[in-house]
Amino acid sequence: MEKQNRLVAGLSLISLVCLIVAYFAPIWWVSLTAPNYPEDAFPDGIRIHFHFDGVYNGCKAAGKGTRMANEIIQKDLAHDDERYNPVLDAKKNVDKGAEGLDCVHEMNTINHYVGMFPIASGAPVEKPLAKFFFGFFGVMLLAFAVPHKKTRLSLLTAGFSAVAAWMLIDQFVLGKLASHVAFYTAETATFFNEPEKIKAWGENVALASKIVIFGLIAVMALVIAGVAKLRSFQLVMALVPALLPVFFVVTYSAWLWFFGHNLHPWGAFTVKPFMPTVFGEGKVAQFSTYSYPYWGYGLLVVIFVCMMLALLIRRKQLRDNPEQE
Repeated sequence: MEKQNRLVAGLSLISLVCLIVAYFAPIWWVSLTAPNYPEDAFPDGIRIHFHFDGVYNGCKAAGKGTRMANEIIQKDLAHDDERYNPVLDAKKNVDKGAEGLDCVHEMNTINHYVGMFPIASGAPVEKPLAKFFFGFFGVMLLAFAVPHKKTRLSLLTAGFSAVAAWMLIDQFVLGKLASHVAFYTAETATFFNEPEKIKAWGENVALASKIVIFGLIAVMALVIAGVAKLRSFQLVMALVPALLPVFFVVTYSAWLWFFGHNLHPWGAFTVKPFMPTVFGEGKVAQFSTYSYPYWGYGLLVVIFVCMMLALLIRRKQLRDNPEQE
């Protein structure tokens, strides 16, 4: 029994470390390539990295590559300065020097070609609240590592109270929710000029965020009550964090569907609604797309393996020791 408890604790702590690192890690990457983005100048194509809290630049063009990119853009602009061009704004980024390109901006510009919303408009509720969900998962991992019910309940109560207080202060007292909604509406307005509709979307984001915030607090209370009343409910504390790889892929796929099925007529190309590539290679107009998990997703898989093993061990303990709390 003691050996099993140490093993469960070890697996839970490994998962906790992976959870913390995964929050800051790139989970998935997407790249676009096209003839006017040659490999010598754009070795990774137009690449972006998806994190739980946002989308980040994945381009590393520098030095010779940056100079070549500048020459390509200058040539392209000289050819026809008036037409809408996916590399029109790249010059501003390239001129910054060896820092390379801002490929999030470049991806937005390319997506605009087919009438797609800017990247920042996706997952407007999930991204700013992800840190609190990770706090929620972290508390459950710590509590699951504890073999005794009384200590487990004390840890859950203290941990969930801290996460709930952090969330309420951050979102309401410090005004992070209001500032996020303002950023969301401003970013969406960059590519979509319908002020009344954007204002309504901002109000919807604020309302949905409040529902999720107080819903998460209710779930915390439910977990505490479940662990207090039901002996086997403690297994939920291992199962929920273990399913993070599934949660990410489902959410990621759903938002890709949203982007591909809500196109607008501003695009230079008319494209039928489509499902962007979730995993593998695809093609949209003249652009080739690549979408694959990155090293952060590997951390989520480690969490899944560790916590499923820990869950099976704890489940066996509960079955073999009916009196164990």
